[in-house]
Amino acid sequence: MKDAFGAPQSLLVLGGTSDIALATARRLITRRTRTVWLAGRPSPDLDDAAAHLRGLGADARTVAFDALDPASHEPVLGKVFAEGDVDMVLLAFGVLGDQANDERDPVAAVRVAQTNYTGAVSAGLVCARALQTQGHGSLVVLSSVAGERARRSNFIYGSSKAGLDAFAQGLGDALHTTGVHVMVVRPGFVRSRMTAGLPEAPLATTPEAVAAAIELGLRRRSEAVWVPGALRWVMSALRHAPRPLFRRLPM
Repeated sequence: MKDAFGAPQSLLVLGGTSDIALATARRLITRRTRTVWLAGRPSPDLDDAAAHLRGLGADARTVAFDALDPASHEPVLGKVFAEGDVDMVLLAFGVLGDQANDERDPVAAVRVAQTNYTGAVSAGLVCARALQTQGHGSLVVLSSVAGERARRSNFIYGSSKAGLDAFAQGLGDALHTTGVHVMVVRPGFVRSRMTAGLPEAPLATTPEAVAAAIELGLRRRSEAVWVPGALRWVMSALRHAPRPLFRRLPM
């Protein structure tokens, strides 16, 4: 259960090596979160992340999780919830893909879509049902401003995030009266390992800034969070820009 100050005492991260997820875990640990499950493909990076969080005072554990294996999601994640209540689930896995390559290789493009969308639908529904059964908890879904309107430069990734965003909004509506809170987080360009080597976009942010916005959104029980906040208005304008004009924008 959350403590008297509203901080989650237990956290399940789907995508346990995500820079944003780990920044969020570190921030919540300083606010009294004590149990952290890092779910991801077994790797030295996953083990190192858990060891780092243990060094901060958390009981950090790893669990083998593969977004591309939906049949395993219920048994794998069910074992986590069987250990005790989970106050917050952070759905943070995803791949950026390589737009130029993926346009030439439909199999690679489908892998992006399966990871970012269908894998998230499966894991999200499993966790939502478990949170509903326990009667409380927050499901935080990392979306992206890329899902607001598909751009020529990354429409495969953007379309997968658009699907995820719509799914999370609908799930939040479905769970509205159940005691389960769903929050969609829409960062812009985040300086992280995923974007290393890419040209930086305007209004770029950091994993730590996204983590701070997530914490504030949890306290406010927000349904959607933009990082930075100014992107809400930028994307509103871009979403309604005429298509011929949108095509000419340097995006």
